[in-house]
Amino acid sequence: MSALIRVGHRGAAAIAAANTLESFDAAVAVGVDMIEFDILPSRDGRELYVAHDYAALARSGPLLLTDALAHMSTARYAGIRLQLDIKRAGLEQRVLAALDGAGARGRAFISTGIRPALERFRALAPELELGWTVPEIPGLLMHPPVSSLYRVLLPRRAAARIRAGAIDALVPHFSIVTAALVEAVRGAGGELYAWTVDDGAEIARLEALGVTGVITNDPRLFA
Repeated sequence: MSALIRVGHRGAAAIAAANTLESFDAAVAVGVDMIEFDILPSRDGRELYVAHDYAALARSGPLLLTDALAHMSTARYAGIRLQLDIKRAGLEQRVLAALDGAGARGRAFISTGIRPALERFRALAPELELGWTVPEIPGLLMHPPVSSLYRVLLPRRAAARIRAGAIDALVPHFSIVTAALVEAVRGAGGELYAWTVDDGAEIARLEALGVTGVITNDPRLFA
């Protein structure tokens, strides 16, 4: 694994349709250490799909979580970690069952901005690495006062949550990653994965700051 952990966002969404087997395969072909993908329940709650939202699900067609995990448990995915981004609370037990069914719990990294989901995962599977995604609503960062507030308050809050054992990692939008944030997270014993970075110069900036990993739609940028 490289010093900077290379994470493919929804596989390699710049190369193939996001959250599809083709996208996951493309990420592996280019070279990643971890693949991030989204978990969404069907509207009736009966199934768990790999999709960011219901509009995306309608466009790309349903990919069951169990089918995705089975695909990513084949030999070509050996050694590649799986970042499951949870889009709704209440899925925790079923996600764990799906991971166990594929023998993939040991490769899993759970991330979400939904605090009750993080709390439930911690209670059910304390051995799993948990990442707190911030902000849960990316559009908030369009407002400069909000972005500034995140930069000021997040280092202390993230470090406190790591030290309390609530999370193991912070997963912030790249625009709010500062040297102070990286120092606070690492000083508390945590990891930091920045999303979603589709610019080589920005990847270099984040790597120089000492982030743990970078999440990108285009893993070719790591080269």
